[in-house]
Amino acid sequence: MSALIEHLARQLGSSRRMLEIVITQRDAIRRQDVETVLASLAEVQAEMGYRARLEQERDSLLAAAADERGAAPDTLDLEDLLAGRPAAECMQARTMSAELRGLIVEVGRIHDQNRILIRQELTFLDHLMRVLSGTPQGGYSASGWLSVPQVATVVDAKA
Repeated sequence: MSALIEHLARQLGSSRRMLEIVITQRDAIRRQDVETVLASLAEVQAEMGYRARLEQERDSLLAAAADERGAAPDTLDLEDLLAGRPAAECMQARTMSAELRGLIVEVGRIHDQNRILIRQELTFLDHLMRVLSGTPQGGYSASGWLSVPQVATVVDAKA
């Protein structure tokens, strides 16, 4: 198996793990399971460390291919890396690359949902803590509306 196919397989494995983590995190946020949310954050950090190593590996593969072709690494794409390889390997690499792109989009989508869910939970917690402590929220709220009534001053223009 070529280094490219092996690399794509590692990228796919990492993306699948990341998808599982963010789904677990989403479910834990909805259940308000703090321990699982915190554990999933640690798992995300560990997986991101692994993904950083995979990116270094990707950069090395691109640099080697660029040297062979006399081109800059940032100008190469998958098709450049597949040039001259057997058709079966090219098809496998294209399929893996497409799956990887889809996984990355899905991980990003669920991660964005998780951020919204966490923000909603924290906003509710902030409100609850203010109510329990008797501390009103003065000034402007997050939406920009005044949270306490304001008295309007009328000025007589004829005076």
